[in-house]
Amino acid sequence: MIAKTEEDFNGLKEIGKICGTIRDELVRCTRPGITTKEIDEIAGKMFEKEGAQSAPKGEYDFPGYTCISVNEEVAHGIPGDRTIEEGDLVNIDVSGSKNGYFADTGISFVVGQGDTIKQKLCDVAKEAFDAGLEKAKPGSKKSALGKSVHNVAKKHGLTVIKNLTGHGVGRSIHESPDHIFNYFSRWDDEILKEGMVIAFEPFISTLEEEVYQSEDGWTFLTDESIVAQYEHTIILTKEGPIITTL
Repeated sequence: MIAKTEEDFNGLKEIGKICGTIRDELVRCTRPGITTKEIDEIAGKMFEKEGAQSAPKGEYDFPGYTCISVNEEVAHGIPGDRTIEEGDLVNIDVSGSKNGYFADTGISFVVGQGDTIKQKLCDVAKEAFDAGLEKAKPGSKKSALGKSVHNVAKKHGLTVIKNLTGHGVGRSIHESPDHIFNYFSRWDDEILKEGMVIAFEPFISTLEEEVYQSEDGWTFLTDESIVAQYEHTIILTKEGPIITTL
């Protein structure tokens, strides 16, 4: 969507804050011994308390309030009886709506003490996000964000997932622009507009550049790579990007 009115900005900031707060609380609660279903139930109670709705459940009938992915699971992991263990790489993705406005955010992190490559991936995902954020302004080409992400990954001897992308958000959970690549495509020359609302989400990988869907019909996996994601919802303005999900 294109945010134009004070109502738009306030509505986007409200649901962004809710999703960001839920994300941070789920990260805090993720510890060895807890199941992904127990983590997700915390999110359900928080959505209800805030008068907001889970976007995956409400829009797509996803079997959970949030997507929780562990280790080989890259995205859209279904909350269930999987128990979190020390050193796991966990991704928590929270998206929701309130009063017709949507937000989407996610973060990968290591539970307790993990190997250094997992933590490096998380750090590089954040660095790639920050690099792309510098290009997130009206008048820039959308492809500049992906180029920044890929350059950061290559600098660290890593790569990106090419078939998972950012997207427009705001009045629905997925809208125009339908993709924001994590790599440079010279054909992707769309110009970013004032007020445009996007979910920007670098996926940094140790090796593979594509994920595949598991038999459950939801979860995206890799065969032999570790992947970390970092995502926020952003409103593009001439004064600089507004991150609604901090």
